[in-house]
Amino acid sequence: MTDLSHIRNFSIVAHIDHGKSTLADRLIQMTDTVAERDMKEQMLDAMDIERERGITIKANTVRIDYTAVDGEQYVLNLIDTPGHVDFAYEVSRSMRAVEGSLLVVDSTQGVEAQTLANVYQAIDANHEIVPVLNKIDLPATDCDRVAEQIEDVIGIDASDAIRVSAKTGVGIRETLEAIIHRLPAPTGDRDAPLKAMLVDSWYDAYLGVVVLVRIMDGVLKKGDRVRMMQNGSVHHVDRIGVFRPAMTVVDQLGPGEIGFLTASIKQVRDTKVGDTITHEKRGTDKPLPGFKPSVPVVFCGLFPVDNAEFEDLRDAIEKLALNDASFSYEMETSAALGFGFRCGFLGLLHLEVIRDRIEREYDIDLITTAPSVIYHIYGRDGEVTELHNPADMPDPSTIDHIEEPRIKATILVPDDFLGDVLKLCQDRRGIQMDLTYAGSRAMVVYDLPLNEVVFDFYDRLKSVTKGYASFDYQLLGYRTDNLVKMQVLVNDEPVDALSTMVHRDRAEQRGRAMCEKLKDLIPRHMFKIPIQAAIGGKVIARETLAALRKDVTAKCYGGDVTRKKKLLEKQKAGKKKMRQFGKVEIPQQAFISALKMDS
Repeated sequence: MTDLSHIRNFSIVAHIDHGKSTLADRLIQMTDTVAERDMKEQMLDAMDIERERGITIKANTVRIDYTAVDGEQYVLNLIDTPGHVDFAYEVSRSMRAVEGSLLVVDSTQGVEAQTLANVYQAIDANHEIVPVLNKIDLPATDCDRVAEQIEDVIGIDASDAIRVSAKTGVGIRETLEAIIHRLPAPTGDRDAPLKAMLVDSWYDAYLGVVVLVRIMDGVLKKGDRVRMMQNGSVHHVDRIGVFRPAMTVVDQLGPGEIGFLTASIKQVRDTKVGDTITHEKRGTDKPLPGFKPSVPVVFCGLFPVDNAEFEDLRDAIEKLALNDASFSYEMETSAALGFGFRCGFLGLLHLEVIRDRIEREYDIDLITTAPSVIYHIYGRDGEVTELHNPADMPDPSTIDHIEEPRIKATILVPDDFLGDVLKLCQDRRGIQMDLTYAGSRAMVVYDLPLNEVVFDFYDRLKSVTKGYASFDYQLLGYRTDNLVKMQVLVNDEPVDALSTMVHRDRAEQRGRAMCEKLKDLIPRHMFKIPIQAAIGGKVIARETLAALRKDVTAKCYGGDVTRKKKLLEKQKAGKKKMRQFGKVEIPQQAFISALKMDS
């Protein structure tokens, strides 16, 4: 058993691409946790999609044995966390399981928006924070400026920040020593009743559900009967172990240790993240304060391109939901797209990752509808309903007012691009809350409608700032605004998959763009097709797709003009009848392209 004073639990937090996973690799390598021949880049990123995109999606944990300079043996539990705002939920959970954080900042780029967001989460969790300046091997490095920035923007003393190059391995030994001397040891009582926090859980085809736990008090042994305090279910522990990144079985876990247990649990739903695990007989009375459940912010419909694959899609979504607590789904049908699912995500990157995983791991071609957010609809009778899909909006005459979600967006941007960023935020109905400077970079805080951010705000922000801006947001709450449902009619038939919620002032511009786009995307038919955007019964934009015509007068050489007129009248009557009964085929590709609205 390891003495409590010789355990250190810490996480690595940073902005995207500042080198968290590379630093974790070097720490693993320096302490010989993994044999040299098994080492690979981004050791802890196990999913294909993580390795391909070069991002971390799941927080991963590893146990490292380290012999300090003074000869003492230490056990370090490291959690490598994601940097993207969509996975901030993973970060907040990991923070609760550890006592300290390494704050990694790129010494060429300085403090970014996500650095702030993640470090505030660490401060909320009462962490001791050690700043690490990474990438000192690059010619553009400027450690003094960045250290000053950390002090100005975040307010942490960075005078003794460790200077590291995670790529070349410079400063790794100093980092390990700092972890031991500057981070606190965990506290806990071996003799108290068992109190373990459920940090994460996922499904393994061979072992059932694997549960990642952090022991606060007491001891967990193989063969114990344990109870989940939230739902009261009792399980028999089959095996206990730690990750060195590979699963390694141990006999018991004591206070302050992080490890896993398996107990033949069939469904991940039975293991609520943030739950407290205790012994069935001599259990603790008070559960640990859990995590706030994750709230999906973006909703969109996922439909199979081939309707025969619906059952496969259901299977794939259920399996993914097992491993991802922050992903929710329910069934829905659409006249244009058939059967599918309405899914909730934490953001657009989360949506893309799930979509890619379904297409890649289960080989199903998908159509995704326009992403939308949840609106609160207040009826005249005082009833409040949540609207997930614009197609389900009730009759406008019964609605008193509609509220939409707002976010507080923090954007860090070099001075040269400030004007463009302010214009972009004003165009998206933003309200400026704050504007401060840290050196030559501005920090802008805006109150923005989430609906405007979901579409392509991040892409636009990156393009107007040449990629130099960084962006982070948190939900503020709901506010009333003048919102309407805009629907698209093709040949006088409403197409529910293209319905969207828009602000009344923007409706005409959005409707016109949608009609022009569809005119190019829908193939021509034998009859002319009107494409209209409407709010309620009022058409606000229209385009007409011309008919394909056969030259019926080709066989008339000379002679009386009435012969030609007669043929043209006959054709006209035929076209009119055709338009009445004709069905317009809208190809799947047209849906996908129409939903990618460019501003």
